[in-house]
Amino acid sequence: MELLEFTPIYMERVWGGRGLEAKLGRQLPPEKVIGESWEIVDRSDEQSVVASGTYQGKTIRELLECECEAILGPGRESNAPFPILVKWLDCQDRLSLQVHPPAAIAPSLGGEPKTENWYIADAEEDASLIVGLKKGVTRDQFEAALKAEEAEACVHRFPVKAGDSILVESGRMHAIDAGNLILEIQQNSDTTYRVYDWGRVGLDGKPRQLHIDESLQSIDFDDFEPEPLKIVPGEQVLADCKEFRIRKFELKPGDTALSLQAGESARLVSIVTGEAKDLASGKVLVKGVNYLQPYSVSLELTAEAPVTILVTDQF
Repeated sequence: MELLEFTPIYMERVWGGRGLEAKLGRQLPPEKVIGESWEIVDRSDEQSVVASGTYQGKTIRELLECECEAILGPGRESNAPFPILVKWLDCQDRLSLQVHPPAAIAPSLGGEPKTENWYIADAEEDASLIVGLKKGVTRDQFEAALKAEEAEACVHRFPVKAGDSILVESGRMHAIDAGNLILEIQQNSDTTYRVYDWGRVGLDGKPRQLHIDESLQSIDFDDFEPEPLKIVPGEQVLADCKEFRIRKFELKPGDTALSLQAGESARLVSIVTGEAKDLASGKVLVKGVNYLQPYSVSLELTAEAPVTILVTDQF
């Protein structure tokens, strides 16, 4: 078993663009408005495929069916979907105001819960996020604002910069403003309820579908004015919830190697700035790539120039 890298799956989105070319060096499908790059996914309609190495060409589902214990560790079910979905988001325009259903009500709505973490890898000077409600806004006030097409007056908007991070749990209303490049690490779910779309039309020129009833049942109306995590230099826990844990590491030349030992947990290793080298294999891990470190594989990562690494485990 070895460190696994997958071929990205690119998704057109009305709010996307071509930013992944310049910012991550990606070769995008021509003449497409790309908003999302699905880096690691195991769903019936989308499958990550190994990009290189011993398992090149195999899907993540094929790998789990034959190498589940080596990848995820003992006691895991080979027929269960890989629990995490990783995406890059290139937000050239504002996304819809949306929510993901909490686990307690998702089945009754025909959906799946989705807790996600946003790491801001790059942001324009005026970039911002919308997360939660303004302090004191009630459900009745929000519903009235929706009907009057004035929902923006009720939501909490705040500026962000590269390096900011925020956990968006199921039930937390949110939107991403233009000018953000975001690494989104989330539960394996594709359920999103749009509650408001700023009067926009989709790529087909028609208004996009809204899910008002489902959204109102899902929104946490006691979620007031959350703020992004205050980032500090070095090692830091960005998220620690029942679905996953995300830690940030910063390495520079001469630092002790980051040791990610086998037999502890499967991990996702995301290089958000710079490059890292694995001392054991000699493999260079490059900016923008999200690697799957199997349970049975050890890594000893060093830096020849400053590098920022996100490590996701406990999923």
